[in-house]
Amino acid sequence: MFKKILIANRGEIAVRVIRACKEWGIATVAVHSDVDRDSMHVRLADESVCIGSHQPANSYLNIPALMSAIELTKAEAVHPGYGFLSENANFAKVLEENNIKFIGASSKLIEMMGDKIQAKKIAKEHGLPVIEGSEGGITDIKTAKELCKKIGFPVLIKASAGGGGKGMKIVRKEEEFETLFSTAKSEAQKYFGNDEIYIEKFFQNPRHIEVQVLSGKNRTVHLHERDCSVQRRHQKLIEETPSPVLTDQIRKDLFERTINMVSKIGYEGAGTVEFIYEDGKFYFLEMNTRVQVEHPVTEMVTGIDIIKEQIWIAFTGETALEQSDINPRGHAIECRINAEDASKNFQPSPGTIGMCHQPSGFRTRVDGAIFQGYKVTPYYDSMVCKVITHGRNRTEAIQRMNRSLDEFVIEGITTTIPLHKILLNHKKFIESDFNVGWLDNEKVI
Repeated sequence: MFKKILIANRGEIAVRVIRACKEWGIATVAVHSDVDRDSMHVRLADESVCIGSHQPANSYLNIPALMSAIELTKAEAVHPGYGFLSENANFAKVLEENNIKFIGASSKLIEMMGDKIQAKKIAKEHGLPVIEGSEGGITDIKTAKELCKKIGFPVLIKASAGGGGKGMKIVRKEEEFETLFSTAKSEAQKYFGNDEIYIEKFFQNPRHIEVQVLSGKNRTVHLHERDCSVQRRHQKLIEETPSPVLTDQIRKDLFERTINMVSKIGYEGAGTVEFIYEDGKFYFLEMNTRVQVEHPVTEMVTGIDIIKEQIWIAFTGETALEQSDINPRGHAIECRINAEDASKNFQPSPGTIGMCHQPSGFRTRVDGAIFQGYKVTPYYDSMVCKVITHGRNRTEAIQRMNRSLDEFVIEGITTTIPLHKILLNHKKFIESDFNVGWLDNEKVI
């Protein structure tokens, strides 16, 4: 096994990776910005290196600084977590060229699946249904408008190189098109340095379903699906598994097609294939070549440590699991807790945490990096932790989550815990009568 791994990330995912490494007996290196010097991931790691100032470009996105930290600490491998450089093909390539193992997909596959247009073509070639839309990137407004008329409104405009809802616009009628197209192009250029966009049919009432995979040279296995349909402005708030809306036959078809594509492209590592699901049909959306924020719900129902399996595949090139090893039980739910005030249009709430009591108990898990005295800064993502509960069925998982959120105390900052309590007890959530547009289209708070 690797002797030393550097974690090129911060916060709860860095803590999560450090814990997995410790169970393997692997030494860990934490990197941090100047404002993260006293963070939990720095305290838990065996070594730490400051790689720059609080601006991500000067630290967590600073490839030369990270390479210096790797050389200084003699780390053999790098785990990128999620976000930051986790899907940066250039970073993966630099590591490959320096014989440092990137615990993730190869630079070639990151680049291939990171291009939404190319990924869509690959999915179609390997038997996955795809959403009707542009065959390639578009920058010309006239060509784009003609395509929209052919597809039919409403349509969705997306940044070709993007993600996280940036450069994404819904065009419901032709009169809105030119303004929203120009805005999407500008945002794409601003956030991703590429103003190329693509257009696809917009679904009115879709669910967001994703399939977790582990793949090596020897085989690809799936760890069943997650339902991530509770979203606000394309940002996930609550995730669960299994999906309350899929039938066994649809699952079987979904898993077989996903496994076929992932194995045919020669994928190695942990990955997630995402789909739009509506009216009994699923359509390929994208593939994330990294571990997901919501991976704990899958771990709770399968009993499989995805991060440890990811490290094993990186070291051996093979997955140790057979499909028959994966037998999910019960139901799991995850709530992302953000330092935001939902009653004030999700205004960020940085500050120093006072009293902090985190829930525990039967089949309850908190993935986080917060503690009394921890300073939540305005420089990074506002998620401070995740609460995950497991039950024999969906009702029990919801009840356990309600109990856990009632126990949670985080003083000094405002969080989204009150919002989650409202959502968990909303009639539509309880009956699973919602889609990805629920919170954007209805006044819930």
